[in-house]
Amino acid sequence: MSSSPPHLPLKARLLLAIHSFATQRASRSNYTVNRKLANLFDPKASPSSKPIKGVSSFDVSIDPSRKLWFRLYNPTSTANSATSLPLLIYFHGGGFCFLSANTKFIDGFCRRLAGQVPAVVASVNYRLAPEHRYPCQYEDGFDALKYIDKMSFQDYNCNVDLKRCFIAGDSAGGNLAHHVVVNAGACNEFERVKVVGFVAMQPFFGGEERTDSETRLDGVTNLPLERTDWMWKAFLPEGFDRNHQVVRVFGPNGVDISSVRFPPTLLFIGGFDPLQDWQRRYREWLEKSGKEVHVVEYPNAVHGFYTMPDIPESDLLFKEVKDFVKRQSSLERIL
Repeated sequence: MSSSPPHLPLKARLLLAIHSFATQRASRSNYTVNRKLANLFDPKASPSSKPIKGVSSFDVSIDPSRKLWFRLYNPTSTANSATSLPLLIYFHGGGFCFLSANTKFIDGFCRRLAGQVPAVVASVNYRLAPEHRYPCQYEDGFDALKYIDKMSFQDYNCNVDLKRCFIAGDSAGGNLAHHVVVNAGACNEFERVKVVGFVAMQPFFGGEERTDSETRLDGVTNLPLERTDWMWKAFLPEGFDRNHQVVRVFGPNGVDISSVRFPPTLLFIGGFDPLQDWQRRYREWLEKSGKEVHVVEYPNAVHGFYTMPDIPESDLLFKEVKDFVKRQSSLERIL
């Protein structure tokens, strides 16, 4: 495969350039974040009970002391329908250090996801590193799932079926989502929630050695090695390297999930994503652990392509997610 930059629409190139510039400038050499600068380049979107593109949204607080909350998206075309919708719990990317559930392009992505699947979407806002290092993000993710298990969706006019619950995440959110799925499958704490599928969009995994895709695409795409190294360093506790079990989940330090209830997985991989080799190792590990994996690869896709509507592969991803949710929601799957 060529190491020349992929051809992208002008708007997508500009968005990637702005995001890359802001992330680089806000990432200090001592592994702290200049939050004022980061927030300056991170426009926010407010919730709207009045439908936007057929989807209303509400913010639901879980724990104000740690700013743990989620944004709930409800397709209004089905709000008064007797037909219940699946629930998709989503964790955003940003290297564990940046972005939030109300970041404007994440809000747009979740609104589109809710409308096109269709599904009720809960986009979780978790604590960020380095102010809050591992395991804070995993604690927040699992606590959000426990809260959702007991909450009343009628307060938000949502007709949702918690027996058709999907966990999803992109990039760092995909890593976080994986661990939420593992924790959920290893316990019996839930009264109503049943996780029937996992959607992993270019999940953020890694290790100490360099893979072919990392070296070949370094400096070519929007995710240089220097940045991912910095993010892992800012996320992990002092003294740990990238062979930590939450980074290299399929490595010798990883958790054995062969006996854990783990739902079928839809895994997205991009040909211009430096992380692709790690994602393929993740797929192999899931299969060796006896888990069902469906892989979709887009040869020309960069990291985070799904958040940019003018990239053709973005539309294809939404269709794949819709088909996956429909398939996993079938009666045979949820009994």
